[in-house]
Amino acid sequence: MALFTDEEYRARIERTKRSMAEHNMELLVVSDPANMNYLTGYDGWSFYVPQAVVVAADAEQPLWIGRGMDAAGARHTTFLDPENIIGYPDDYVQSPIRHPMNFVADQINQRGWGNASVGVEMDAYYFTARSLNELQKSLAGGNILNADLLVNWLRLVKSQREIGFMKEAGLIAERVMQTALDCLAPGVRECDAVAAVYKAQMSGTETLGGDYPAIVPMMPTGEKTSAPHLTWTDEPYKSGQMVNLELAACRHRYHCPIARTAYLGKTPPDKLDRLASVTVEGLNLTLDAIKPGMRCEDVELVWRNHIAGAGFEKESRIGYAMGLNYPPDWGEHTASLRPGDRTVLEPDMTFHMILGMWMDNYGFECSESFHVTETGCETFADFPRKLFLKP
Repeated sequence: MALFTDEEYRARIERTKRSMAEHNMELLVVSDPANMNYLTGYDGWSFYVPQAVVVAADAEQPLWIGRGMDAAGARHTTFLDPENIIGYPDDYVQSPIRHPMNFVADQINQRGWGNASVGVEMDAYYFTARSLNELQKSLAGGNILNADLLVNWLRLVKSQREIGFMKEAGLIAERVMQTALDCLAPGVRECDAVAAVYKAQMSGTETLGGDYPAIVPMMPTGEKTSAPHLTWTDEPYKSGQMVNLELAACRHRYHCPIARTAYLGKTPPDKLDRLASVTVEGLNLTLDAIKPGMRCEDVELVWRNHIAGAGFEKESRIGYAMGLNYPPDWGEHTASLRPGDRTVLEPDMTFHMILGMWMDNYGFECSESFHVTETGCETFADFPRKLFLKP
């Protein structure tokens, strides 16, 4: 059963068709699993094989085309009529002589769309070079156009039900972060702390079950806190170590990332204490400054001016649009909080602002997921912003 009303899915599809028309596309082949979910409700761990949602300008509903064994999953999770759910035979899977995109093209040709201008998501994680080649080879003669991020940009402003799921993810995120902090102690293995985090992510709260986040827990220790995107080992924590905690909760594929840093000891190094103080103050100032009508680059400038006054600088962006997604990323790949991004903030846009300060041999992270409101912004989780000390 789909999570949203048929009316909401139809509205999403109509917005997609309008954008297709603006880009001179008569057909759209969607391979990004988050975009497939957004347009139809489909939710399954089947994106390791080629699959697609095909949107035609002259068809009321899209087609879901995927592996035959996954068609039942599409019937369970999408709003589509049964005749628009099409499974391909299993001999298309990982075959050197045929490819699922040959099957997709055959379905397009059979419906008289083979000569259409066809948009494809050329930079989607799960749309490979071979997928493009096989689709193009098998179409009757259509013109292939780049539709990368076309649907992603339509996802930027969330509906109230989407915001509701992200608020629920925020409640789970609070428990996830508290669980991680509770597990940090000298002698505890990193992998055991992560195991407890996974349990908290899936268990959720007493009334809200969790879903698997698109990114694994990232919990580097010691000097490795100077680098983002590291995970964990089986080494025990030691007194005097820093631990970065970049975690998330997920509810019906909608995310609430959250990051904090802890120090295992009573007295952190002065340099870490100062970096934490400047970073948290900057996060508070930047969140307080957000208003609809600002541009993404204006938000980043508040932060940049603050840390410059303290003698710091940060080269990377400080945030990005996020929400509905699947591995390997919860980001939407559209708006970023960085210089040069002139995207105008609107109510119900959702972002993860992550202020990761990675120095030569130490680091500090503090982040918030938020949605833009009519007057400012509101975070999805409510958790103290500070350097946590674990004596």
